[in-house]
Amino acid sequence: MYQIDIMTLFDETVGDMMNESILGRAQERDFIRIEAHQIRDYTLNKQKQVDDYPYGGGRGAVMQADPLYQCWKHITDTYGPGHTIYLSPCGKTFTQADARRLRDCYSHLILVCGHYEGIDERFIEGYVDEEISLGDFVLTGGELPAMAVADAVARLVPGVLPDPSCFQEESFWDGLLEYPQYSRPEEWQGRRVPPILRSGNHKQIALWRRKQALLRTRQRRPDLYAKLDLSSKQDQALVKELEDESTLALE
Repeated sequence: MYQIDIMTLFDETVGDMMNESILGRAQERDFIRIEAHQIRDYTLNKQKQVDDYPYGGGRGAVMQADPLYQCWKHITDTYGPGHTIYLSPCGKTFTQADARRLRDCYSHLILVCGHYEGIDERFIEGYVDEEISLGDFVLTGGELPAMAVADAVARLVPGVLPDPSCFQEESFWDGLLEYPQYSRPEEWQGRRVPPILRSGNHKQIALWRRKQALLRTRQRRPDLYAKLDLSSKQDQALVKELEDESTLALE
C-alpha cells in the first residue's frame, strides 16, 4: 500500500478532499492510504499555538520547529520512515516527471504544509528531504499544493485507475499535451465531432490523435515541443503533414 501523510493546520478539510471520488475508492480497496495530521495536536502550548514572531523582526509569524517535529515523529514512529516534502515557493517546480519519480522511488510520502511566513528553517534542515513548489506564485498555505502532489502521485499507483492507459495517454506523460476529446451528442451548437472518431478505424484514430497532440503541443507549449524525439517515420510523416497544412493556411 502506498502511504501519504499530510501535516496541516486544516486536517478535516484536507482529509475530506482526499477521501472523495477516485482516491476515496482506492483507499477503500487498500491501494493507497492518505491521512491528514493536525499539527496543533503536537504542541505543548495550552492555547495550541504553533507559531511565533520571527527572529530579526518583520511582519507575520513563523511556524515553530517543535510542533512540526513532534507531528513528523508521530508519523514516522507509527508508519515508518517516509520521504519528507515541504511545499514551498522556494522549491523545485513540480512536474509529471516528479510525480512518476515519487511513485517509483518511495512508498511513503510525508507532505508538510506551511503557513504564515513559512516554517522554522531548523526543521527543514533536520527533517525535510526536498522542497516542491507548484509554480512561481505564493498561496496562503501549503494545503492546495500538498493535495495536488498527493493526487498526482496517488493516481499513478497501480490499481488506483482501472488501466495504465488512463494516465499514459494524458498530457505530459510522454512530453506531449493530450489530444482533443469529444463526447455525445455528435453535434452541439453547430460543432460536429471529427468524422475520423466515428469511423471505427482504430489505427487511423490513433494517428489522428497523435497528430493532434503534436499540433497542440507545438502551438501551446513550444518549449515542450522542442524537446520531443520526432525521429520515427510515423512522426516525421505527421510533422510534414502539419507543416504542409500550415503552409496552405498561409496562402
